[in-house]
Amino acid sequence: MKDDRLDNNIITLFSRGWAIRRLAREFNVSRNRVRRILIRHHMLRDQGEEPLPPKSTRRSKLDAYKEYIGEQLEEFAATPPTCQRLFELIQEKGYDGGITILKDYLATIRPKAKPDPIFTVETEPGQRGQHDWSDYTLTFTRIGKPETVTFFSFILSYSRRQYLQVTEDKTQTTLFRALINSFTHLKGVPGEIRSDNQKACVDRWEAGKPVFNARYLQFATHYQFRPLAIRPGKPSENLKVERPFYYLETNFLNARHFLDRQDLKDQLAHWLRTRNDVRIHRTTQRSPLDLHQEEVSSLIPLPRKPFDTSTLVYRIVNNEACIEWEGYFYRAPHELLFESCPVRITPDELFIYSPDCELLVIHPLAEKGRKDRYIGRPLARRKRSVLLDADDVIDRLKAFGPPMETFIQEIKKHRPENYLYHLRGILALKYYYHAEAIVAAVRRATQYRVFEYRAIENFLETNYKKRNEPEIMPPKDKPG
Repeated sequence: MKDDRLDNNIITLFSRGWAIRRLAREFNVSRNRVRRILIRHHMLRDQGEEPLPPKSTRRSKLDAYKEYIGEQLEEFAATPPTCQRLFELIQEKGYDGGITILKDYLATIRPKAKPDPIFTVETEPGQRGQHDWSDYTLTFTRIGKPETVTFFSFILSYSRRQYLQVTEDKTQTTLFRALINSFTHLKGVPGEIRSDNQKACVDRWEAGKPVFNARYLQFATHYQFRPLAIRPGKPSENLKVERPFYYLETNFLNARHFLDRQDLKDQLAHWLRTRNDVRIHRTTQRSPLDLHQEEVSSLIPLPRKPFDTSTLVYRIVNNEACIEWEGYFYRAPHELLFESCPVRITPDELFIYSPDCELLVIHPLAEKGRKDRYIGRPLARRKRSVLLDADDVIDRLKAFGPPMETFIQEIKKHRPENYLYHLRGILALKYYYHAEAIVAAVRRATQYRVFEYRAIENFLETNYKKRNEPEIMPPKDKPG
């Protein structure tokens, strides 16, 4: 309003014959400003529009990098680079100017996105942390096709120091191992840890309270933290500190190429140290690393031994004298053929026990992507299957019970030349079916005078489901 009044007074007095110099002195403004007011008045009166501002001929430090900025915006159009990320990129090219001029330039070439609101509630040092998962579709340059990559995040609520890890899945075992890595990285455990309602943590809700998974409670008591969970339908509770993957998305995954998963992991570890830990957080106005140095004394110390995240399962030794685990075959003593054996799997090794729980074999766990599916001393190519002695086969079958003893006597009478072939086939069915089902099929075969293992196998395929290997402990991993 004040400027409008000034313009009107200048225009009125100019029409009465006042000179530009006199008008400038009277209103204490420059003569150039008086001229601009008069020019704008004449153009509005004569042409109905204001004059365009004169173009500046002064070169900017940013001019030399505008073409490169345009290339980055075009290459990463699906996930446009943020101003901060572009600032880092042009600094690598030699730019020595400030970020403000870059912000102003970006505002002229692309619309400014409205930021989402972030709700924060401050906590005491060492009081709380939170963990979560997030999936992203990335294209690795070595492979050339999109892949889904899962990231795990753990954040300390006070210092905002974060641990991030690329994981292969969201199972409970993977969660425990990622949390252990987080505690080691952060040099302690917060008093409370909040999670979402993933099955690895929460079985169900009753009367408004979470019923935590028993295995997760074992983990929590081992590290002495109090487990918390987000109430169903209240996702905003996970914004206790900030969006846990916001900076990952807008900086690390922004305008970067990754050769493969290993390159992704290497770059992530470097980025955590050199960028995420030392950046100035917009809420605290301090770096997470600095605040963590104040918080670390308030964290619960790590126990002398980490929580045992081993998976314990029963597995049947197959006809190649191997234990199968996640698509790989681990050699077992051939005396255990078709026996049900306890197997313990750690992050690095696989342990095979006898049915009496005596440790027999330790194998290194196969690395992902290994082409050779057999781990251990290989068998000859033409002798993949292992054959048990006749006495051993008969003794093992007799252990099934009286119906099997009767069948063995009868098949010896009716098939004296190849009865052992059929008995070996029946014993091999133990790899796929429980002993109770095999006994039922053998009893029926005896009743109808059918002494051939193929008929027994057909009966089992028609009437029984193949066995699901029972796990001892922990319960079968459930996705998060």
